[in-house]
Amino acid sequence: MTDIAPTDSLLVRTARGAGWVVAWKLGMRVLGLVSTLVLVRLIAPADFGIIALSTSVMQTIDGMLSLGTEEAVIREDTPGRTFYDTAFTLNLLRGLSVTLLVAGFAYPAAGFFADPRLGPVLLFVACLPVLDGFCNIGAVDFRRDLAFHKEFAIMVLPKLASIVAAITAAFLLHSYVAMLVGMGVNRTLRVVMTYVMHPYRPALSLKAWRGLAGYSIWTWVLSLAVLVRDRCDSLLIGGMLNTASVGFYSLGAEIAALPTTELIEPLGRAAFAGFAAGRQQKADPGEIFLRLIGSAALLTLPAGVGLSLVASPLVALAFGAGWEQAVPVLRILSLSFTVMVFGHLGLHLLSAHALLGRLVGITLAGAAVRVALLALLIPSFGLPGAAMAAAVAVVLEQGFTVATALRRFRVSGGAMLRRVWRPALAAAAMAAVLAACGFGWPGDAGVVRLAEAAVSGGAIYAAVLLSSWIIAGRPEGAETDMLAILRRARGSW
Repeated sequence: MTDIAPTDSLLVRTARGAGWVVAWKLGMRVLGLVSTLVLVRLIAPADFGIIALSTSVMQTIDGMLSLGTEEAVIREDTPGRTFYDTAFTLNLLRGLSVTLLVAGFAYPAAGFFADPRLGPVLLFVACLPVLDGFCNIGAVDFRRDLAFHKEFAIMVLPKLASIVAAITAAFLLHSYVAMLVGMGVNRTLRVVMTYVMHPYRPALSLKAWRGLAGYSIWTWVLSLAVLVRDRCDSLLIGGMLNTASVGFYSLGAEIAALPTTELIEPLGRAAFAGFAAGRQQKADPGEIFLRLIGSAALLTLPAGVGLSLVASPLVALAFGAGWEQAVPVLRILSLSFTVMVFGHLGLHLLSAHALLGRLVGITLAGAAVRVALLALLIPSFGLPGAAMAAAVAVVLEQGFTVATALRRFRVSGGAMLRRVWRPALAAAAMAAVLAACGFGWPGDAGVVRLAEAAVSGGAIYAAVLLSSWIIAGRPEGAETDMLAILRRARGSW
């Protein structure tokens, strides 16, 4: 039998785990879309607004109290029962705190927004965090062991049941109560599933709080820094321009972030577990980091550049007339967000090794740069200026994150460049050819042209990538890793 190096084994397991997380994200997107398409025909638009507002309030408070206890369990070398029980207890206390805070805001928020329905809805939504706090902490083992297919089941099956419950209630009630029913079913079944799928039975304890405190406090500070950074765009655009501009910017930014939310974040979730496992197995973290970056760049670089190329026809076809101001935002941010694959994986590598203090400093510095650039560029350039400010801030923050990871784990910049130059060259060639042929950036909004750009771009990217790899002598790297993963996947079928 051929021995498999720890790095190779971890890469394959992490890649397989990332595939399950991507499938989970895609499944949740599709199920959410199906649910929305049905519910919009049964429930009034104003009812959707009341639910969106209440969940936004809850999610903001929930994000401000993030502790990262599950991540702490994952990165711990040998967590015992006391460690698991303490993590469970802290999760429960955190959920209870969020519940009490949201409940306390319920009726003041209803008065502020002049909608008496918001009070009872917020009281119901407030119960969800404490319900989440009862989740079986033992289910974290699925991430520790890179068994993401089990986590997939825990997330997707309750979602399916909640959609059935919500649609059934909507047929009967024709009210926003149907969506509350779906939310309640989803969270309740998710808790039940964690106990059905894992034999661990947690108990209340705080004996290991010291082992969790340092990591959890830094996670909380980091979540606050991220909250400040991510909210400053809309606040400054709304204050310096108008609320309509916030809508245009939010739409462009949301589309530009699709490669991040649908590819990079799922990969990061799996990569964190892979980095933690590598740390426990004494594998080379730098090598795992480089190989994951190379493999991820194959997908994310063409996706980001492609979105920028077809921004105008994409917005026109998807949202119709009146949304043209979102086009320059999408064009600029799509290009800058391509670097997030590097910074996001660097963030998870540093987090897996409990180097959160450095991440907090980088995030706060990035937020300060973003605010300064927004204040400087918005008055002169409007929405494109806001996009340019955010783009520069993103590139600088991601660059500092990657530089910190490379320096901490003694990896040279040249080593990373050798892993990504072929995908970067192929993406640049794709952009150059499409722009020269009039497929990208000129602004043609035809369906046929959009399809032609997508097919042609994919073919050009693949051809240049494959050619450069063969000319380079078929070196070990992202291409060989992807081929190995595909062969294993085909063999498993």
